[in-house]
Amino acid sequence: MQPYVIPFESLGIADIPEVGGKNASLGEMISNLSSSGVQVPGGFATTADAYRDFLANDGLDKRIEEKLSTLDIEDVSALADAGRTIRNWIVEAPLPKRLEDDIRSHYDKLVAGGEGSFAVRSSATAEDLPDASFAGQQESFLNIHGIENILHAIREVFASLYNDRAISYRVHKGFTHAEVALSAGVQRMVRSDVGASGVMFTLDTESGFKDAVFITSSYGLGEMVVQGAVNPDEFYVHKQQLAAGFPAVVRRTLGSKLERMVFDEQRSAGRSCRVEPVDVADRNSFSITDEDVLQLARYAVSIEQHYGRPMDIEWGKDGNDGKLYILQARPETVKSNANHGGGTEKYRLKQRGDVLAEGRAIGQKIGVGKVRLVSGPEEMDKVQAGDILVTDMTDPNWEPVMKKAAAIVTNRGGRTCHAAIIARELGIPAIVGCGHATTELQDGEQVTVSCAEGDTGFVYHGSLPFEVIVHSEQALPQIPVKLMLNVGNPTLAFEFAQLPSAGVGLARLEFIINNLIGIHPKAVLEHNRLPGKLHEQVMKRSAGYADPIEFYVEKIVEGVATLAAAFWPKKVIVRMSDFKSNEYRKLLGGEIYEPMEENPMIGFRGAGRYVAANFSDCFELECRAMKRVREKLGYTNVELMIPFVRTVQEAKEVVEMLEKNGLKRGENGLRLIMMCEIPSNALLAEEFLQYFDGFSIGSNDLTQLTLGLDRDSSLVADRFDERDGAVKALLSMAISTCNRLDKYVGICGQGPSDHFDFAQWLMAEGIQTMSLNPDTLLETWRKLGQAK
Repeated sequence: MQPYVIPFESLGIADIPEVGGKNASLGEMISNLSSSGVQVPGGFATTADAYRDFLANDGLDKRIEEKLSTLDIEDVSALADAGRTIRNWIVEAPLPKRLEDDIRSHYDKLVAGGEGSFAVRSSATAEDLPDASFAGQQESFLNIHGIENILHAIREVFASLYNDRAISYRVHKGFTHAEVALSAGVQRMVRSDVGASGVMFTLDTESGFKDAVFITSSYGLGEMVVQGAVNPDEFYVHKQQLAAGFPAVVRRTLGSKLERMVFDEQRSAGRSCRVEPVDVADRNSFSITDEDVLQLARYAVSIEQHYGRPMDIEWGKDGNDGKLYILQARPETVKSNANHGGGTEKYRLKQRGDVLAEGRAIGQKIGVGKVRLVSGPEEMDKVQAGDILVTDMTDPNWEPVMKKAAAIVTNRGGRTCHAAIIARELGIPAIVGCGHATTELQDGEQVTVSCAEGDTGFVYHGSLPFEVIVHSEQALPQIPVKLMLNVGNPTLAFEFAQLPSAGVGLARLEFIINNLIGIHPKAVLEHNRLPGKLHEQVMKRSAGYADPIEFYVEKIVEGVATLAAAFWPKKVIVRMSDFKSNEYRKLLGGEIYEPMEENPMIGFRGAGRYVAANFSDCFELECRAMKRVREKLGYTNVELMIPFVRTVQEAKEVVEMLEKNGLKRGENGLRLIMMCEIPSNALLAEEFLQYFDGFSIGSNDLTQLTLGLDRDSSLVADRFDERDGAVKALLSMAISTCNRLDKYVGICGQGPSDHFDFAQWLMAEGIQTMSLNPDTLLETWRKLGQAK
């Protein structure tokens, strides 16, 4: 006689047909990964045979089959009625005596060392297979005490195989209802209600980049993260540097974490959790430490290596013993199954409009349609094909209507919640965690939902034009020049790293300072002396970090480390900040510290700013960040570039300042590159190159300074051309001098991206690298290959 109940430690991955993917995976990890330190709470599972025999009692299975045989799942109302009826039948049916006796016996063994709190979760026998994810379709019951409550929760779990989304999903995936059985897992609970919990993936969920572990975390039980009821903290860990022993947390994002789910000691009927607000101080702090993040990443890598594929993992931190536990692990089924045979599609917005709402971007696509505000499941029939579904949060039962939408927008949720997972499966863009989208957007208004601009997704007013670029995967020709990328936004790095480039020829620090920091460095250094309101704004923006100075430094570290990790071990040339005074004035506190210049383009900027007495302490913050990236995190692929060096004396001074701040040229393989963007740089190339390892030509500034025209003035814009003879003469001097002295020479200006004939000319002149905008890389490469 086949057993009805099996303890987790006796299960393995081969038992999926009997206990489903979730429970089999728990057993597999207990048996095989304990030696790696992976801790999984114990428990037991009922079998598929137990479930089928339960349904066969009194012909319940036949009644269910008859009820579903005529159901049209596209009829949302009929689907809801059928599901409700079947679930009631199952909950009211008694368990077979042998099954109940077996459950009681295994429960007694589990609590032999003392009573506890248990989670009762579903595990479908077709769940968590590599080509289908049934994640979240069935119910979970938390903080269940006592055998009677557990027996009732098991019947509720059995019934959840027939909730609306589960019925619909099986039809769409080609499963017949009868071939999917349910196993109930009874697992001792981790006290994450007084700790933290979340979800992690062993790849980046948006780009599919496989060298990072993506972790979300919030206070309390993990249901809040999974359901999308909170906006969690987010972390990225780089696998290669983690394996090499570095503290490889390359990115952190502080979530709002407004609420948490905790055990309710005033429990009734054994189902005993409540939601409570999180203290403001805790909201403004990360919910787990960097050491926790690194330990979770090690667990994730161990699990991925054991299963041999990308994984989706739920975890909890016990607030009593301080330990980290793995609660579930299943194959990731969206990015790892993406078909790469016909090339990749990239969406690009052609213009931007007024931003109505923003949040976390899911899916890297763009959707256009009419807003449809939906307050709850009873209003789902309002949504028509092509609408933009806007709601507070979704749950798995919304799937039948979500697939109609052109895009989904929610107030709450993070990138690992159900709304995000379902949107990825359906291939539609979603923006989660917008805060107040349901009040900021008007029902019926036309909007554009863009998830193609990095981590942040934007809802724009109106219908904006966009294009879909298909990147062919045909073999690229051999060419005598290396093509690199210009990258400003680190949140796009994982996507761009999958292009066949030679690395990053220009990483702009300005994007990081402007978008990820937003505070003037002087305001950071003098934060305790700022006027009241400005001080309050600075402290709010730097929440989660020790102080505003650490925030400023660490955000630069995170931005640069993300780029360095994405392209590792290829070179990433980081240009130190090149804001003009008018641009610095736009940062918080900037108006206090920045002069009003008539012509900031040739004013207080670049190397001259770095060595100035009133700015050198600000430059030291950037140096501190670069030293941390290279030494603490081990990213020796990062090289530094100094912009706008007017004189040889300025070159000498800035190199001395770098050395004084621990960034000595040649030490630990550090190369210093100089922007060649002023005519004096080309005319005195040999003298400047005494202090640098090469030039990166900035053709934009070099053109305007050679031709004496303002590139920002529409009056003379038509005369701006990098291909002018005078500009080419200076470029030839710079390129030939670098090659003669065996120095690096590349170009990172806009010219090669805009003008193919200019790119050809540069290649003929002997340029070593061209750094291009990502959307022009493949086309330029193929054209150069045909023309050589």
